[in-house]
Amino acid sequence: MTTTPDDLTRALPGRPPVVDLATWQVARGELLVREKAHTRAGDAIAAERRRLPMVEIDGTVEVVGPDGPVPFRSLFQGRDELVVYKHMWHDGAPHQGQCEGCTVSAWQLKDAVYLNARGVSFAILTTGRWDEVAPFVDFMGYTQPWYSVRDVEAPVGDEMGSLATFLRDGDRVFLTYTTTGRGVEAAAPSFALLDMTPYGRGEAWEDKPDGWPGGNGPCWYWRMDADGRAGWAESTRPVPQWSRPGATPVESLGRHGDHH
Repeated sequence: MTTTPDDLTRALPGRPPVVDLATWQVARGELLVREKAHTRAGDAIAAERRRLPMVEIDGTVEVVGPDGPVPFRSLFQGRDELVVYKHMWHDGAPHQGQCEGCTVSAWQLKDAVYLNARGVSFAILTTGRWDEVAPFVDFMGYTQPWYSVRDVEAPVGDEMGSLATFLRDGDRVFLTYTTTGRGVEAAAPSFALLDMTPYGRGEAWEDKPDGWPGGNGPCWYWRMDADGRAGWAESTRPVPQWSRPGATPVESLGRHGDHH
């Protein structure tokens, strides 16, 4: 028996109701009103963010990169503003055992040309030792600057898995903003795109109509095995790693202890 596209559509566990274009446009217009209000609310929050006070930090504190120890203020690369992503790290773990959540953000921040054009520099910080970090950065093919902040005190070396912004005034450096929790989603546009799709992120916590696919645990598609099955297991890698030269099937994440 041949299965037609119509049969496949009906076989889905849940789908939006089918209506004519005029009816769809009315419903779309009603949602657009809420979307515009959401956008304006976001603009208002951004305005408040710009009005936050700032904290002066020691711009001479040293971080370690490909050229050895350098002062933190050098990360500005002569610009006045700096955004950093703080990448979690598992000491001693092989590439497949490094943080899958931070890979989601770092992989989608591979190019900062638009930030640079606006006068903003970008860098990734991590608590990993540089001798472990360097081969990982090379394997992933990252071209953004990475630095180890091992043993560097707050606010430069704290709260991994977050974004932070800094302002430079000559040789003086100031912390202006940090994210918490899902604030890092700003660095991963794939989330916003998934939120536009009928089935969303495919995660169980989402509010779905009755009959929709139930969804899996949070972040279930951040890792994948050699056969292309998404999910969390000892035989998986962070999804982008399968596109890297030399990526092979694995049997262990090789993690020892907690994040550092």
